[in-house]
Amino acid sequence: MEEVFINKVANSGIETINLETYFPVGERVSIDVKELLFMELVLKEKDFREWIKANDWTQYSEKFVAVYCSSDAIVPTWAYMLISSKLSGIAQKVVFGDLNALESALWENALNTLEVENYKDKKVVIKGCGDLPVSAAAYTNISSKLVPVVQSLMYGEPCSTVPVFKRKTN
Repeated sequence: MEEVFINKVANSGIETINLETYFPVGERVSIDVKELLFMELVLKEKDFREWIKANDWTQYSEKFVAVYCSSDAIVPTWAYMLISSKLSGIAQKVVFGDLNALESALWENALNTLEVENYKDKKVVIKGCGDLPVSAAAYTNISSKLVPVVQSLMYGEPCSTVPVFKRKTN
């Protein structure tokens, strides 16, 4: 008698979301204003504006750019605005903050395209392992989007999951 194998995972009704399909493709770079400050402390407007004029902004073409200051200096808001204005139409995206802030913003934009209503009352697994660097920001973001609509949310692989959320039944 031949043994029949039943794929319980396939029959479980579990939906899998692979965040890699939403991965924002493009080079990530940063501009640290600290490098433009006098003694890493003071922004001299004349020197800063000269740097703005002389800088080759095309080096940021189609890149994702984080603009921040890593030193404990007070940088006027207009300085960040000047950099952003020069990157407008050149970079794919510009954010204020470090590379982690950039990554969070990219994932938020990417996951805004997710049709959460497609997962209403379903069991959902967010795939955990992969080839691309999916940030913790992406997992946090997708969790907050899905928890209000799903029956349950899990992390990992459908055959081996970590429970994250389960809606209470009345």
